[in-house]
Amino acid sequence: MKTALTIAGSDCSGGAGIQADIKTMTMNGVYSMSAITALTAQNTLGVTGIMEVTAEFLRMQIDAVFTDIYPDAVKIGMVSSSALIKTISEALKFYGAKNIVVDPVMVSTSGSRLITEDAVSTLANELLPMAALATPNIPEAEILSGMKINGHDDMMRAGEKINSDYGCSVLVKGGHDVNDANDLLCSGQGVFTWLKGKRIKTRNTHGTGCTLSSAIASNLAKGFNLEDSVRRAKEYISGALGAMLDLGKGCGPMQHNFNLTGKFSECQDA
Repeated sequence: MKTALTIAGSDCSGGAGIQADIKTMTMNGVYSMSAITALTAQNTLGVTGIMEVTAEFLRMQIDAVFTDIYPDAVKIGMVSSSALIKTISEALKFYGAKNIVVDPVMVSTSGSRLITEDAVSTLANELLPMAALATPNIPEAEILSGMKINGHDDMMRAGEKINSDYGCSVLVKGGHDVNDANDLLCSGQGVFTWLKGKRIKTRNTHGTGCTLSSAIASNLAKGFNLEDSVRRAKEYISGALGAMLDLGKGCGPMQHNFNLTGKFSECQDA
């Protein structure tokens, strides 16, 4: 079985972060492992607390994974400080990690800031150059490119700028502040692929970025090329959103296990 490691924060409500990543990786057919960067107290209404792990303990977690079950892909999500980002960068370089997907998480779906100002530049300079793919949403792409994005042409310019500056392929996600769910894959200067998606009308989008990046990493781990990995991930997340799970009082989670079948998933008849 192929394996994937998620390096991210914990979401106690289960909709995003490590919990969403493990669900997604499992549903996408890989063995999932985790290194936790922070504990968060959050639910569908927002984030009320963040407790960051130490850089030393994060390195211990990553070492424990790589020295025993070497991951076929690595997804990096919420990392709130420069010290932790540098620790991740050093460890992944040391172990020669492959198929790295960076989801540059800066603000939660509910609007809570999840990264310090100085950590943004550290993330861009330390993690993006080693990534196979970065998956910023519109606000994150604006920060990374230093450009305002108002439509498809701006998405192309921003994607090309990020690719030029950091050398990684970029998936600029159009579901945020753009009228459709079309995403742009920029895999080189002037090399663009539009990946069309249908906007699903639901308020329950908590953890979509975590889920998409984890699904992409899972498919890269299984040997799919980058474009196919993104297409398969988009199909998976559309199914999870389309299942219309409705939990919580705010922006709820999607149904990661929408396609789960078999006797172990059956419920007791009423």
